[in-house]
Amino acid sequence: MALHFERSEFDARRDRLMIEIAEKKLDAVLLFAQESMYWLTGYDTFGFCFFQCLVVKADGSMILLTRSADLRQARHTSIIDNIVLWTDRDGANPAIDLRNLLNDLDLLGARIGVEYDTHGLTAYNGRRLDEQLQTFGQIADASGIVSRLRLFKSPAEIAKVEKAANLADDALDAALPLIKQGGDEALVLAAMQGAIFAGGGDYPANEFIIGSGVDALLCRYKAGRRKLSKNDQLTLEWAGVFHHYHAAMMRTVLTGKVSKRHQELFDAARAALLAVEKAMTPGNTFGDVFDAHARTLEAHNLTKHRLNACGYSLGARFTPSWMDMPMFYQGNPEPIAPNMTLFAHMIIMDSETETAMTLGRTYLTTESQPKPLSRHDLDLIVQ
Repeated sequence: MALHFERSEFDARRDRLMIEIAEKKLDAVLLFAQESMYWLTGYDTFGFCFFQCLVVKADGSMILLTRSADLRQARHTSIIDNIVLWTDRDGANPAIDLRNLLNDLDLLGARIGVEYDTHGLTAYNGRRLDEQLQTFGQIADASGIVSRLRLFKSPAEIAKVEKAANLADDALDAALPLIKQGGDEALVLAAMQGAIFAGGGDYPANEFIIGSGVDALLCRYKAGRRKLSKNDQLTLEWAGVFHHYHAAMMRTVLTGKVSKRHQELFDAARAALLAVEKAMTPGNTFGDVFDAHARTLEAHNLTKHRLNACGYSLGARFTPSWMDMPMFYQGNPEPIAPNMTLFAHMIIMDSETETAMTLGRTYLTTESQPKPLSRHDLDLIVQ
């Protein structure tokens, strides 16, 4: 079987979930997030683009409802013993199949939690699910249960993230020789992703961000490539990925001469990241971390050029995004605690002068100061 953790690790995760189910007085939870299924059982697929559900009862027993294409996938990659298929056919409504399964599991009239907040349950399928369950039992939103359990990493998970962080560093090392006048974004991107694959890594949960010139100010991937000019700026945001665990990094790399504005923005970004590190300690909240970022950039008169979030949790994620919850934004009350893997990014985009500057890396939180997981320093990179 293609399992990436010991059975004892999965048993411990199941036990943690059972405690949460009991505390919330639920008889079962319906999991639709692929991240939840992977974390709990090892089940590894992109088949969540279709309707599928992992039913977990209060006693810890589990049964998967999925399509025939994922039957062998589930058997090979997970600890799930009980798998039920719904059949692709004209007019199929798998929500009915799920209701019938819940009935067979003696859950009629039970209190059932539903993981609504996930890309694995579209609004269309969510409506069909509600139609079937509205008279079946008492339904509660259980969206945050597993996602919060995943926030705190076990030693085995931390080892995966550290491997991912090594791969992220390898990707930057592969890219730097190609970032120069006449350098091709396509070759940079190929080298970065190739280094991760060559190191035993995986596809990321979303595309790497790459953009130069005015496109260096973009915070999302877009199609199209260009070649670098003599004095250019290249923004990169990427993640090393190992067994779906992500460790992200972000840099704006310059070619040629460093402009006064680039230096100003870099100095501010570095100061803000160091302030964030000091705030990323137990006793503070995710909101406190954001405030440290915001205060620093305000002191540099850059408030209008910053974003309204400066990072987020990372872990095992699936398409369409490696971003996990919680995030660093104003007022977020989630406490910082040890054994979280958190990505902090300083993104300053000055549209008035078309100047970009970014700086970011992944950290492991501890009992005191966080541990940076990258071997690279925070110096401005000029090629």
